[in-house]
Amino acid sequence: MPRADEMAKALLDTLFSQSAVGLHVLDTDLRVERVNALSDAVAPERIVGLYFTEAYRLHDPGESEELLRGVLESGVPVLNHVILGQLMGAPGPDRSLLVTVHRLDDPAGRPLGLLAAVVDVNEREKSRARVDALAAVRRNVGHSLDMEAICQGVVTALVPEFADLAVVEVVDEVLRGSSAPLSPVRLDVPLRRAAQGGSDGDTAVGVMRQLPAGTPYALAAGDLRPRLVQLGPGTPWLDSDPVTSHMVTSTGAHSLIVAPMKLHGAFLGLVSLYRFPGSEPFDERDLTLALTAAAHTALSIETSRRYAHDHVIASTIQRRLLPQLNGDRIAVETAHVLLPGRNSGCWFDTIGLSGARTALIIGNVAGHGLQTAITMGQLRTAIHALAGLDLDPDEVLARLNDTADRLARERRSLPPGDSLHRQPLTATCLYAVYDPFARTCTVARAGHPAPVAIHPDGRPIALDVPEGPPLFSDDSAPFATATITLDEGSVLAFLTGSLLSGDRSVTRVQDALAYPDRPLQDLCDAVVYNQPPDAHPDGAALLLARTGVVPPDRVATWELAHDRTTPAIARTLVRDRLEGWNLDEETIEATELIVSELITNAVRYGTPPLHLRLLLDRTLTCEVHDTSPVAPHLRHARTVDEGGRGLFIVSQLATHWGTRYGTDGKALWTEQEIPSDGAS
Repeated sequence: MPRADEMAKALLDTLFSQSAVGLHVLDTDLRVERVNALSDAVAPERIVGLYFTEAYRLHDPGESEELLRGVLESGVPVLNHVILGQLMGAPGPDRSLLVTVHRLDDPAGRPLGLLAAVVDVNEREKSRARVDALAAVRRNVGHSLDMEAICQGVVTALVPEFADLAVVEVVDEVLRGSSAPLSPVRLDVPLRRAAQGGSDGDTAVGVMRQLPAGTPYALAAGDLRPRLVQLGPGTPWLDSDPVTSHMVTSTGAHSLIVAPMKLHGAFLGLVSLYRFPGSEPFDERDLTLALTAAAHTALSIETSRRYAHDHVIASTIQRRLLPQLNGDRIAVETAHVLLPGRNSGCWFDTIGLSGARTALIIGNVAGHGLQTAITMGQLRTAIHALAGLDLDPDEVLARLNDTADRLARERRSLPPGDSLHRQPLTATCLYAVYDPFARTCTVARAGHPAPVAIHPDGRPIALDVPEGPPLFSDDSAPFATATITLDEGSVLAFLTGSLLSGDRSVTRVQDALAYPDRPLQDLCDAVVYNQPPDAHPDGAALLLARTGVVPPDRVATWELAHDRTTPAIARTLVRDRLEGWNLDEETIEATELIVSELITNAVRYGTPPLHLRLLLDRTLTCEVHDTSPVAPHLRHARTVDEGGRGLFIVSQLATHWGTRYGTDGKALWTEQEIPSDGAS
């Protein structure tokens, strides 16, 4: 049987002569005492006697020496620790080395030195780095609709772990929202530098350039294939690209990948990656990663472009659907501001009602895009039709909710694969009616924030407006109203929810409105100025109304007897009043006939007391009040009929007419257009 020391010697000789692992025996001073054949380029005897940190050209020699001394002092081995370096005298850049260190002890437990095993795991680490880089691209890119953030995200993911410098250039038209050009593209297509990261800061983000002919950039844009290029002083195409030539000279860049960002045959831009001295050149496997990263970025950019394009269309439709005319009425001054944002469903409106009343409306359809703007337009159209019926605010919202339910049923009936099924329908609305004669504002709201009211002296007015369920909800609770009496000169603020979110939101609005005698548009701006910066990424709408009364010289009211002589008396009163307003004879005669028919109808079918009111604004309004709840109906009288033509005649003479109900009866009203020079 061979002796144990002979077996040990044979084992060591075999390990040091045949092991693929670099084995180093170090003394307590960390000098190499024995080493196996590490490389064909470096003989083992050149290593013996050197400190370990001299035998290897290490990226961080101090860290490595500290690691070795720690094992020597504690006896605790270090297993599978990766360091960057290269064997002394071996060509090429630093490589990833896997180091395992054990302490060697004598029989008494005293340290004799160290055994350090070194394995070149450069290819394994490069593969892991590629996997990590691709995961970083997927993690950083695709979660934003902002093109700048998308481009910067891919740069952040690749630098410095995968590349020393990354540049993302996007076709300028794509950044502006236009479709990407199909390949092959012309060389004069401008590209804008959207993002960059690395040690070269000579070229600023935002700079535009055209692709120099005969360069990897132009070739990649032409055939949509990536290029892997090793750079050097003799690279011929650098002469035609002074910017890249300067960068290569100043940084020593030696390796380049140009990956086109492409989608369905269209060219969106380029991702250019560089490596500098100290980094290994790119290889074919790096080319695959770069192309995958460019494809992921291209998809995100196209998604962003489509969103921006759709957002522009939706925002344009939203603005076209909002009121285009000044909403001021004879007794109400209004102003508004619309803050743009992702949401395309904010809306507001002012609608003139009979009796000098004004409907003040604000609402919001949650979401963004074209369908949100369309839904907003449908609700606004419906509420215009409902307002013309002179319904109470709670009744208007109840009928509007019926319309919302029909829209929701229509959406549910779409094919299962339609994308609208993934867009929930949610909307809020507030409907208020201001009556200048009673100086009251009656408000109902469907899930919308209550208005903010300010007294003419700047004091906040407490409002208690019951909240009804939002539109499109399953809640069947009824809507309720609140009626507030307001002094002349009070200011009402109707806001979408984002303006009333966060700490002190209501207080900020009240502070901005604390000087209600200022111009109303200035107050609108003050509300916006008082908001925190970037507080409304979804956008917001604000409608302000300053209450007033009808000027005494623009209204005339009479209480009339309930008998047959009243129509003739009414005609005389009307003529005198309209002549005092300097209206033309044609308007006076038409109004006399309208009043005569309305009074006759009230005397015949209504109940006293009877009131007649004339109101001169942009139109001439006639109102006849009585206490009967029964309303007449328009019908076409036959030739043999002796009556029934009254309301038909009224409808022919008036531009609009209708019936308004109240707690004390009803009012028949008409509106007539008057010539612009027909009144003083």
